[in-house]
Amino acid sequence: MFRIMEARDIGFRIRQFTIEAPRIAHKQRPGQFVIVRLHDQGERIPLSIKSSDPAAGTITIVVQSVGKTTSLLNSLEAGDSILDIMGPLGQPSEIKIHGTAVIVAGGMDTATALPTARALRDAGNFVVFIEGARNREMVLFEDELRKAVSETHILTDDNSYGERGPVTNKLNELIANGRKIDYVLAVGSIGMMRAVAAITAPRGIKTTVSLKTIMMDGAGMCGGCRVLAGGDTKFACVDGPEFDATLVNFDLLMQRNARYRDKESMSLEVFAEHKEEQLVQCRAELAEHKRAELESTYAR
Repeated sequence: MFRIMEARDIGFRIRQFTIEAPRIAHKQRPGQFVIVRLHDQGERIPLSIKSSDPAAGTITIVVQSVGKTTSLLNSLEAGDSILDIMGPLGQPSEIKIHGTAVIVAGGMDTATALPTARALRDAGNFVVFIEGARNREMVLFEDELRKAVSETHILTDDNSYGERGPVTNKLNELIANGRKIDYVLAVGSIGMMRAVAAITAPRGIKTTVSLKTIMMDGAGMCGGCRVLAGGDTKFACVDGPEFDATLVNFDLLMQRNARYRDKESMSLEVFAEHKEEQLVQCRAELAEHKRAELESTYAR
């Protein structure tokens, strides 16, 4: 089991967890992720690794309450445990010198992009980070960003903070003003990543997108995370999560990600009605696992 060392609110229905996971902390690289299962009957969900601390043996993840499992996870506190965390999974981000690298991310996905942005700057790139959010409350990690990259731009849909508009506005503005851009990484909604690719592809700017897909085993066996890239079938869990934006079939990806949306909504409604009961059951199962682990340790 994996003990939660710290849990705190950082935004609307968004929590940040620091979790004891020494093996993952030592191996994690920017761009990789973990798959989490809260209890015996729980579903497996992929979550990005925001950061790791090998010395402390911890990883940090950021979770937004969207469905049943993320809502249950965000109900846990420091001192609680998570049954399974598998990782680090996926191919690490390709870190090399491009020149000027622009990172485009929205709100929650800033946590996914932050390690790669930091690594690109450490490698010698001039890194521009464009973060978009619905409103000021959804702007995350601004202080960390400003320390990690060379230049930061914040945009909000409602103009409550920073500049107004979608992130593509700023990307277009930089290009129109003659800024030489050598590389772009887009992390966010499928629509946003597709829009970024539509801007960069005609200009020949190398662009990578980080895909969030339906995922179960994390080993390329279940096929749930398959994507069409360059006409070939790829698996986001082992071939990705990052892909060349010009090769991704975004329409098919959007259809696949929407396949279980109705069932997800129904599951969330049931969870909302029985939240406390399910939280108690989850903690009871974890306590039983802990007791069994201790008994096994004493027996040896």
